[in-house]
Amino acid sequence: MISGPEHETAPLRPAVFFDGMSSRRRTVALAFGDQLEISEDERPLAAWDYADIRRADSPSGTLRLTCLTAPALARLEIRDAAVAAELTSRCTRLDENMPGRHGTTKIVGWSLAATVSIVAVVLFGVPLAADRLTPLVPQALEQRLGEVADGQVKVIFGNQVCSSTAGQQAFAKLVNVLRETAGLDTSVQSAVLSSPIANAFALPGGKVYLFSGLLAKAENSDEIAGILAHELGHLKHRDNMRGLIYNGGTSFLIGLLFGDITGSGALIFASRSLVTASYSREAEQNADSVAIDVMHRLGRSPKPMGQLMFRVTGKEGDRSLSILSNHPLTEDRLKRMTEEDRPLGGPPLLTAAEWASLKAICSVKN
Repeated sequence: MISGPEHETAPLRPAVFFDGMSSRRRTVALAFGDQLEISEDERPLAAWDYADIRRADSPSGTLRLTCLTAPALARLEIRDAAVAAELTSRCTRLDENMPGRHGTTKIVGWSLAATVSIVAVVLFGVPLAADRLTPLVPQALEQRLGEVADGQVKVIFGNQVCSSTAGQQAFAKLVNVLRETAGLDTSVQSAVLSSPIANAFALPGGKVYLFSGLLAKAENSDEIAGILAHELGHLKHRDNMRGLIYNGGTSFLIGLLFGDITGSGALIFASRSLVTASYSREAEQNADSVAIDVMHRLGRSPKPMGQLMFRVTGKEGDRSLSILSNHPLTEDRLKRMTEEDRPLGGPPLLTAAEWASLKAICSVKN
């Protein structure tokens, strides 16, 4: 048995030890000498240099330690506060490489770098990719994506398609003459949705929707024709497909930041955003150019389109889901349409009776 001064400088302290070679839990005694001495029933098990001891993750009230020179799974657990305090004072490098110390700085740094990278891709990479990829998307795939988006639109607005026979006939006549003049094929489909929102939009694959809220504010068929021609312009330039790629890619990347690593909500988000998404200034100008050209070819004026847009938005109108939110109206656009005004050289696009039927498309029951 050890006796004398040497024993007095190395008192035994209780702890729990896992040697890293088996799952056996050992109740051990600790002795603080030149090294931390770990023994069981007075039989030495290990000796750890204080400089090699590191703190490990542990529950509250427990000091859990590892050693750089011990097996990787070796652990020492101390629950006595006094023993833990004394050992901590001897281990000058206890918290090196701890996630809660320098490791956290690295994690935060890499996280910030990843976030900045994703934001940069969203702002610059995704728009560029959308521009490059859109011409490569086959029409068949675009139509299938449009069907998915169409399903989302119907869910959002309750599938309330206006179905007055006379109104549908008038609407089909108007859309068909605009479609043919714009040089689009018969794959274009259209419908009027019963909604107080004053808006119109197009989906990938050739689906055009007009809300009854916008129809209610129109005073003549030329106003609606100009709006529809504008949406056909977006279809002609595939702006809608470009928007679907952009919004889907953006929502996928944002999902990565918040844990949606599968991007499962990307397509749904992108589909919904088509209703309210803003196009670029260039895309809007190009769509306006198509509308102006179509109206001129038909011997009608594009000015009523600008008048309807201004009537809807005004200067202080509700911009939440109005036509302004995805067709940003500026004085320049209205001025351009006014400057393109010409004397009428063609017949009305709809007769008075047809216009009345279209206006009542959502109120008349079959």
